[in-house]
Amino acid sequence: YTGNGSTQTITQGGHSTFQPDVVWIKTRNVANIPGLWDAVRGTGKELVPSEADAEGTRQGVTAFNSNGFSIGSNANYNTNTETEVAWQWKANGAGSSNTAGSITSTVSANTTAGFSIVRYTGTGANATVGHGLGVVPKLIIVKQRNSTFPWKVYHASLGATKFLELQNSDVVGTGTFWNDTIPTASVFSVNTQEDVNALASTYVAYAFAEVEGFSKFGSYTGNGAADGPFVYTGFKPAFVMTKISSGVGSWTILDNARDTYNVATHRLYPDLSAVEDSNGNGNVDFLSNGFKLRSAAPAEINGSGSTIIYAAFAEVPFKYATAGAAAAAGSGGSAFLLGMPF
Repeated sequence: YTGNGSTQTITQGGHSTFQPDVVWIKTRNVANIPGLWDAVRGTGKELVPSEADAEGTRQGVTAFNSNGFSIGSNANYNTNTETEVAWQWKANGAGSSNTAGSITSTVSANTTAGFSIVRYTGTGANATVGHGLGVVPKLIIVKQRNSTFPWKVYHASLGATKFLELQNSDVVGTGTFWNDTIPTASVFSVNTQEDVNALASTYVAYAFAEVEGFSKFGSYTGNGAADGPFVYTGFKPAFVMTKISSGVGSWTILDNARDTYNVATHRLYPDLSAVEDSNGNGNVDFLSNGFKLRSAAPAEINGSGSTIIYAAFAEVPFKYATAGAAAAAGSGGSAFLLGMPF
């Protein structure tokens, strides 16, 4: 969508609409911070993926609507003439109590799409937290809301003794944040560190499980060549997020709302406020059953011998695929949908 400097409502279009429960916004043509809101924490409560900042109250998303969202006048997300992208996920509203773990959590879960929002309060003791998915999550992103401890990311390809941080480009770290325990179909584990479980601190977690034909979380090895590796997902991706785990390098996001045909070239960086990059590097083809790297650089996407993790979501869930596109027209621009609202 394009900012108007006032307030506006961004509506979805395309093959489906739904009420989003997570909205993640990033300006494309100006170096503004990204912002993230969810229905469990409530509107007006902003987290910044590129920063370790505590939850803020800048006027960003002001309402989650039946077919999109409303936005305020904050300059980071709605400056007049600036172009924005909004990635949206459907969970299950404001959530309900979940007692599966030793910590009682509030969970908003969309088990069809393999996505849940989890809110919990830390105990300062080794604990488990219910996630409501009913299957083992492959990706979990955690942020302490009331302090400036970094985002922590669990990815199944790395295992329960490793972590990444969403707000930086660091190499994968070794730590006990997940209590050295792989998540189960009902809970994920946290240890006593403040990033994930300080006494009386408040947290939000976003948990993702694989759904055949819709979502995939894995890793691949780069070859440093323009004829890069093909990564099989079993569906045509519409959104691919990557992070090199064997070295230092930024997170990257490509999607088919900003690149409506191959080759996808417009990269955004979750760990940076930087403008959209389309310098001819990091190019990807979205194919019917996966994605293929089409440039030798940068190393963070296709470094020779590098290990890169990824999260990919389908244009249309494979068994429901039609000729329609899942990219949605916004108010003066485009938004991106991740919902499976059926």
